[in-house]
Amino acid sequence: MLIGLVLTGSTARVGVEPFFMELIAGMEDALAPRGLTVLLLVVPSVEAELDTYRRWAGDHTVRAVVVVNLVHDDPRPEFLAALGLPAVLAGRTDHPGFARVVTDDAGALTVAVDLLAELGHRVIGRVTGPADLVHTADRTAAMLLAAARHDIRVHLVEGDYSASAGIRGVRELLAVTPPPTAVVFDNDVMAVAASNSGIDVPGQVSLLVHDDSPLCELAVPPLSALSIDVHEHGRVLGRVVLAALDGAAPAEYPGPPVRVLRRASIESVR
Repeated sequence: MLIGLVLTGSTARVGVEPFFMELIAGMEDALAPRGLTVLLLVVPSVEAELDTYRRWAGDHTVRAVVVVNLVHDDPRPEFLAALGLPAVLAGRTDHPGFARVVTDDAGALTVAVDLLAELGHRVIGRVTGPADLVHTADRTAAMLLAAARHDIRVHLVEGDYSASAGIRGVRELLAVTPPPTAVVFDNDVMAVAASNSGIDVPGQVSLLVHDDSPLCELAVPPLSALSIDVHEHGRVLGRVVLAALDGAAPAEYPGPPVRVLRRASIESVR
């Protein structure tokens, strides 16, 4: 028996995203004792994702789906409700019909700004994920609020989680006057690509990553990260899927807490 997970984007990008592979591994830990496993499908567009849900609902391919990367005015929850396909939403949403697992994205960026302020940084950049994602907006709002509290200037560049976006983003930020002394990246792939692009880390700029992974540990220098236990996040999603299949009422469940992993990529401003 299968639980569906659809990722929208290029197979090349998704293939190097450690986050989703670890998330699925955690889901499998929770689902396997009940004879369930995850069916992962990568599609090029939201329309293709909706077509997939329609097909799965029609032929009963999956028992339920997990929906990730929620956007503002997301059509997917309402579409799934109309199909009658059980679902769990990974992220914050106002839709009352489904259980959801919500991580503290706002709290993570508040922690990041507080840490960098303590180290003396007064101009901070960030290469974000796509602006239409709910968690991107939550991170941005929290970052700007925390920065105002510390009288820190913030510069934002939108990325798409790809390596090329990381390189482009850090170059745009370092061309600003005055340039940031620290840059936060919304995923590990962008951050590692930026750190390998010829900039001096942390001498020229400190780097901090949202979501830790082995890529961060293997980078030179190793990258500091805002980390949640992604494997545990997957286990929580898996347990909530089981609860939904057992008839539990829709509710909001917290994801794992955020912690800071200090490595060599950040330092105090000289």
